[in-house]
Amino acid sequence: MPEQKENVPLHVAIILDGNGRWAKKRMLPRKAGHVQGSKVVEKICEDAYDLGIKYLTVYAFSTENWKRPADEVEALMKLLDKYLKDCIERSSKNNMRVRVLGDISALDEKMQEKIITLEKVSSANTGLNFQVALNYGSRDEMLRAIRKCSSDCVSGKMNVNDIDEAYIDSLLDTKGIPDPDLLIRTSGEQRLSNFLLWQLAYTEFYFTDVLWPDFNKKELEKAIDYYAGRDRRYGGA
Repeated sequence: MPEQKENVPLHVAIILDGNGRWAKKRMLPRKAGHVQGSKVVEKICEDAYDLGIKYLTVYAFSTENWKRPADEVEALMKLLDKYLKDCIERSSKNNMRVRVLGDISALDEKMQEKIITLEKVSSANTGLNFQVALNYGSRDEMLRAIRKCSSDCVSGKMNVNDIDEAYIDSLLDTKGIPDPDLLIRTSGEQRLSNFLLWQLAYTEFYFTDVLWPDFNKKELEKAIDYYAGRDRRYGGA
């Protein structure tokens, strides 16, 4: 892993938006936009590593995405399944550790097996820490954490008065991963869409009109330059 560079965020999170619009502008099926978008993810992982970013988290499929047309969901699942399969080999080649955020129990059994294998085989890698949010929603994540917290209190494992931020952190999908320093959302939209609501409490936000399939290293550098120019302060004032 390259040495952490001054003014480069340790952890960057990205909401990958605009695949469908990219395809529509080219009179292509939406699937084509998702395919191109997945290729950009691969390249941005390499670019992030080269720039000194140590953690990269991307929002690939949300809990709300199940509401999309059935044919689009099916195409996305097939694409994600192939991506996970390819990622097993890629993670070893690039010394990249991969973790999946979200409730994978709703996914196809074979996809769950690929996720478990991917996380296991890449767990000792020391390069980029790459997190993929898959069937992820921050409210769902919080609900699962609350249920676990309640269970611990009922069983006596946890005293209500001992609950603190560190304990809540330990119950989230991002356990052991530092909070993002910078959030990027592409395609001009300016909302969080139920993404990492707890973790983004002190994160800098960067919004760009660039559609995700057109995003590249130059655009990532623009976001980092924006971050570097911010006067990072906590607690107001």
